[in-house]
Amino acid sequence: MKSLVFTLVLALLLWTVMFSPWTAPHVNFWWMMTFSAVTLSMLSTFFNRGWHKRVKLNWSNLFLGVLIAAALWGIFWIGEKVSSWMFDFARPQVDSIYGMKEGESPWLLTALMLLLIGPAEEIYWRGYVQQKFSERWNANLGFVVTTLIYALVHAGSFNFMLTMSALVAGMAWGLLYRFFPERFGAIILSHALWDVAVFIWFPIL
Repeated sequence: MKSLVFTLVLALLLWTVMFSPWTAPHVNFWWMMTFSAVTLSMLSTFFNRGWHKRVKLNWSNLFLGVLIAAALWGIFWIGEKVSSWMFDFARPQVDSIYGMKEGESPWLLTALMLLLIGPAEEIYWRGYVQQKFSERWNANLGFVVTTLIYALVHAGSFNFMLTMSALVAGMAWGLLYRFFPERFGAIILSHALWDVAVFIWFPIL
């Protein structure tokens, strides 16, 4: 448990540096995000060596990963329209999130999110954090605690829309892992595809 707590404290520190208005201007978000996600996934692999046994590479997981990513994109599209209608601050906050990709190569960001950031985040948050909490308590509590922490580490951005996005996305991936851990490969793929879709391929405007 000490190893898990250590990685969570590290995640909170890294995500705060990435998103805090006091520190974010002094770092390159995409390289910092890549470093953070890969570091945490490496630590989780060291502390929990068996996660890869739950990853199955087959056509059904490929199809399911694409389907989950598409469904999640649709949920966020609807969520953005409803939020913009209800709150004046919603769209400017969404625009500030998209502003993080300005001046960056879309091809580089696509590669980073598809090959490193998306998979590494799932390996850490679901494959390690949620798995360990579930083993210590139970699967339901493990899902709830992990989802709340995943949203909490984004709170340092002081961006309500970003924090709520993390909560919704974390809830979706966490629920899938809660009930279908054997589909971990599809969950990893869906995270990577959703990242690229929402940021590069089909931004929600």
